[in-house]
Amino acid sequence: MEIKDKTKQKIGIIGGGQLGKMMILEAKKMGFYVMILDPTKECPADSIADKHLIADFDDEEAIRKLADKCDLLTYEFEHIGVEVLRELEDEGHKIYPTARSLEIIQNKYHQKNVLKQNQIPVPDFMHVSAVNDIKEGAEEYSFPLMLKSCKGGYDGKGNVLIKNEAEIESAFDSLGAGNKQLMIEKYITFKKEISVLACRGIDGKKTVFPVGENDHRDNILYETKVPADISEEVEKAADKLAEEVLDIFSGVGMFCIEMFVTENDELYINEIAPRPHNSGHYTIEGCVTSQFAQHIRVITGLPQGDTSLLRPSVMRNILGTGKEGKAVVEGLEEALEIKGVNVHIYNKKISRPGRKMGHITATAENLDTAAEKAFKAAKYLTIEGK
Repeated sequence: MEIKDKTKQKIGIIGGGQLGKMMILEAKKMGFYVMILDPTKECPADSIADKHLIADFDDEEAIRKLADKCDLLTYEFEHIGVEVLRELEDEGHKIYPTARSLEIIQNKYHQKNVLKQNQIPVPDFMHVSAVNDIKEGAEEYSFPLMLKSCKGGYDGKGNVLIKNEAEIESAFDSLGAGNKQLMIEKYITFKKEISVLACRGIDGKKTVFPVGENDHRDNILYETKVPADISEEVEKAADKLAEEVLDIFSGVGMFCIEMFVTENDELYINEIAPRPHNSGHYTIEGCVTSQFAQHIRVITGLPQGDTSLLRPSVMRNILGTGKEGKAVVEGLEEALEIKGVNVHIYNKKISRPGRKMGHITATAENLDTAAEKAFKAAKYLTIEGK
């Protein structure tokens, strides 16, 4: 039965991390009831969710319980069992993005196959299951090349850059020695990494956010600058590619499409995330409508918001330092003294080196000034394990 007051819909989110928390913050502005499923009792979203179902992400009975108690489901990361979501969809439950989208995207080999079949530019790739397969691939693609786990990788985990033949065997062993599905990709020499945040509604209407330019360090996103330093032609081409991707997957909700820009201004799709994304955090302060508000709007059938950039913005991740231990925040007052700086602390109880513990967004009249503010604030603000 159609719910006339859309705010009476109950939203279920699989995952209670920082992305889930930021979804809830926007959902609460519009009056929605939100229930989460997450195995960690004190996860970031726990303190603001209306109800927290404490269960593992592969607990099919718990996911069914979440679906039964909510009018629609969404998720904040890809690595969940898709079989139960497919079954729930077949039974009439609303899941956004769809289980079909998730099933293809969560396997990088399948994802690239679908993109290639639809004439979307991707790096050359092939499935591998043994050292000799990689050697044959190297003869075709040359070195360096990327070895990737087809499923389960994030923040660079599950990816190994192979620079020469001597590194093949150790790279193969580091990713399970054939116990996991693996693929290799031709290495793309790029001048920039960009991400396009795009949203598609239930009605098929699409909106695209300003393109972000990403700086990764040790395979973890370090900083995103907006607007990206690219030509108008490249920006239009990137936007067009993103919209084509949304249509290919019949996506509903926020998607992030990561791309490489070559020296010749060619674009190649790197990876797709069917959800709000780390590189889109700048939209909270930087845009009229944030990626999280947009996601909540479309999955509940509400009109999409204006995605215009308000001011040049720089987002900097705050990663855990020190050792693994109880998270201690230092330098918050000094960081907030800087005009135009906003701080988001995820409230993860345990910090460990390299873990995403929060982020800073700086806005200013120009990008250079915003970058200076973000850099200065990040020097003050630390979240250390004690």
